Amino acid sequence: LPRWLLLPAGSSLRRRLTLPAAAADRLRDVIGFEIDRQTPFSADAVAFDARVLGRRESDGQLDVELVAVPRTAIDPPLAALGPLAATLSGIDVAGADGAPLAVNLLAPDRRRRRRDPWLRWNWALAAAALVACAAMLGQVLANRRDAADAFEQLIAAKADTGRRAAAQRQQLIDLIEGQVFLDSARTARPSAVEVLDELARRLPDGTYLEKLSLEDQRLTLIGLSNEAPALIGRLQGSELWRSPALAGALQPDPSSGRDRFTLTAELGRTTPAPAAAARGGAPDASATR
Repeated sequence: LPRWLLLPAGSSLRRRLTLPAAAADRLRDVIGFEIDRQTPFSADAVAFDARVLGRRESDGQLDVELVAVPRTAIDPPLAALGPLAATLSGIDVAGADGAPLAVNLLAPDRRRRRRDPWLRWNWALAAAALVACAAMLGQVLANRRDAADAFEQLIAAKADTGRRAAAQRQQLIDLIEGQVFLDSARTARPSAVEVLDELARRLPDGTYLEKLSLEDQRLTLIGLSNEAPALIGRLQGSELWRSPALAGALQPDPSSGRDRFTLTAELGRTTPAPAAAARGGAPDASATR
């Protein structure tokens, strides 16, 4: 521990001063210029120091106490200490109650600054703590990375399962939409049996067909008839086609005495198909019986 010399209260001269606030940073140097005016001694003849008693709220000035001890009162105690005098960290003065005034009368260049014997150990322990902290942080970071990699693999597996499920769902949707499209197309377009049945009921007896073509949405009839001009009127109003018309002029056939015709129409139901046709043309149960 540092060694201090404590002088008795009666050995010091104390003066109370008021100084500007800017003097706080170099208080000892400022007080050194006040020794000649405040004491009967010169600055070289005394050991001195100052302590701040307070700061005024009105103007911010400092209340300072100057403590000075003649060197003639300090030299005998120092001589009595012998070799220990060189090991002193400071010289203080006791107050009226015996407690130190918390000043240091020893010149700054003579103060013994003792090094902390635990300083090297403290630095070593601090370095070890930093290394341990860095290792801990590295381990935490590694653990976080491992957890992130595992979580990423789990997400990838879940995502692959989700993609497969989405692909299967899309396939199912495509199948359903395709089936709906086929059903709607089948419902919108009459079957060949229905067309033949409708033609057999609408064409007159003196008409026979050489060719009947069902291509996409187009119906084409080529044949001979002794009532060819009246065929359009007979075919109009059907629920299986619309807009019947002759394609080209009628051509007389000398061998049969009939007119050769080519007639076209657009296939398509003009009214909704019955439920049986919507289900793919399945026969009605009552008709089956």
